[in-house]
Order: sequence, then structure tokens, then C-alpha cells
Amino acid sequence: MTAPGRRAPSPPLLLLALALAAQACAATGEAEAEAEAPPDWVLLHVVQGHIGAGNYSYLRLHHEGRIVLRMRSLRGDADLYVSDTTLHPSFDDYALQSATCGGDLVAIPSHFQRPVGIGVYGHPSHLESEFEMKVYYDRAPEQRPDAAAARPDALHDPGPEEPTPEEDSLLWTLLIGLLKLVLEILF
Repeated sequence: MTAPGRRAPSPPLLLLALALAAQACAATGEAEAEAEAPPDWVLLHVVQGHIGAGNYSYLRLHHEGRIVLRMRSLRGDADLYVSDTTLHPSFDDYALQSATCGGDLVAIPSHFQRPVGIGVYGHPSHLESEFEMKVYYDRAPEQRPDAAAARPDALHDPGPEEPTPEEDSLLWTLLIGLLKLVLEILF
């Protein structure tokens, strides 16, 4: 519903806005795919696969230490779910997740019980998704959440408030979901 005296956006303008948002999302994914890994990361494996809409593909991680999963969707939209309590994590049962329209990244802490279950989910917005996941061992010292609380200066200096990568990722996920819904309604 629009305010009196205002017109609703015309379908061509809405389609243009949707196309620009999709293009921005694709550009973000391409930039993430080309980003080099930090020098502390050691590449262990590269996993490639296909996943159908609404389906899961499961992997098990046995490597100890802090492991980083960096996945990109080559086609479609694959999402990542990780758990140390189930070998079949899903969007209903997971410990860590990344569900963006671009590159997905999950850092598995060293304290997670092994084997770790990894679920790759094919988003239903595409009939099939193709993905590439790189598995890295992170040699950098792990920062425990309780370590900052032990520092006296951490209690007095909250620092500037910036959105976390998870908040940014959630915002993009919500935006893309809304755009997909609008496209489904229009077509």
C-alpha cells in the first residue's frame, strides 16, 4: 500500500532494482572467490560437488585444530551448516552456519569434538547448485572468547560498534530472500 499521492513503483523499476541487487550480490561473491587466504592458513583439501534444490550433501571432518571452511557457489546457491553434535547438520540443527548468496565461510574452533559434521544445502531457489569448498588449517593462535574478559583493559574499553560479519551476512541473506520472494510473485 502506498501513501496518498504516491504511486507504487512500476514493475520495470522494480525489476531494475532487483537486477542491480542481484548484480551486487554476484560481484560480492566474485570478490570473495578471488580473495587469497591469509598466510596462516594451510590448504588441506578442495571439495567440489553438485547439490539439488532442497537437498543436503554431508561430509565429515576429522582434522584436529582450528579449521576454516571457505565455500563458494559456482552455480546456484549452496549454504553451509556445521555441527560437532550431529553428523547430519541442517538449517534446523547446527552449531555454525553460513547461508549467503555469495561466498560462505565457517571457522571451526579447535575445541569442537571430532568428527565434525558438515552439511551443504542446495537452496530451493535453484534447481541445482554447484560448489567448491576449500578446507584450511589455521595455524594462527586461537582467540578464546573468555580471554578478552580476563584482560582488565577489555572491561573498560568497548571500542567502536561495527556490525559483525555475521550481521552483514544476515542482512544480505534477508535482502536476497526478499528479492527472490518479489521475483516469485511477479513471475
